[in-house]
Amino acid sequence: VGICDWTLGGAADPQIIEKAASVGLECLQVSVGTNPDNIVLRDPTVRKTYKKLSKQYKVKVCSVAAGGILNQYPLATEPMSAVFVIDALEAAWALGADNILTAFFGKGDLRRKDENGRPIVETETPHTIYQLDEMKVDRVISALKQIAPRAEDLGVYIGLENTLTAQHNMHIIHAVGSGMLKHYYDVGNSWGNGYDVPGEIPRLGNEMISEVHIKDKGPQRYESGEGMVDMKACAKALDNVGYHKWLVLETRGRKDQYEEDTRSNLRYVKKTFGLV
Repeated sequence: VGICDWTLGGAADPQIIEKAASVGLECLQVSVGTNPDNIVLRDPTVRKTYKKLSKQYKVKVCSVAAGGILNQYPLATEPMSAVFVIDALEAAWALGADNILTAFFGKGDLRRKDENGRPIVETETPHTIYQLDEMKVDRVISALKQIAPRAEDLGVYIGLENTLTAQHNMHIIHAVGSGMLKHYYDVGNSWGNGYDVPGEIPRLGNEMISEVHIKDKGPQRYESGEGMVDMKACAKALDNVGYHKWLVLETRGRKDQYEEDTRSNLRYVKKTFGLV
């Protein structure tokens, strides 16, 4: 079980490794950079620091995220964003990670919107499905077709994390036509958008999931049982497909109680997902 660096207040900061280790986490998802003028992981010296601290504290870099930066500079509309994806691929390879996260939230959302900026629902039964913004999706597919050969050369998977169903993600993956594309699955995002998470995971299978974010809306400590997501159902679905990769917490904890809340979530995830 690991955690995202941005939830610890240290996006693209190698010193966060020590903080993750202090509460028993085993891996860290690191950000490639924070803005176009601060792509930290391009720097070989920073990469060396990550590797040194990773070895020292026994916290693996499990993946590299082109997250917030792609939400501000979307792959569908900003040509320079393709470079950030390649930066993430190269950094992941250098740090020994086998996958990256590419995000499509905020400005990068691939759902079609109405005049008020709300996603347009195609159907609500038995589970929600939104209409795609076909122009944006086509542009993303075109960009990924150009990027995929670099992922193939490096042996690093591109994980798509977004607001779409598993079926829509598979449409994009098949259209690109590279075995290096997978779905970066976030149980909180998918559940919150009304998707059938326990049903989607079997349809994807272990092979099509690059990594999994664990988060919920509401509670800071999942042991409270107050969340929206049925974590036990998620755990069962992942177990049934033989998922054996990292579970990455995207949780911040309460103000000034990071250590207590993260330890609580770590205990809960290990117990619920059969890691103890």
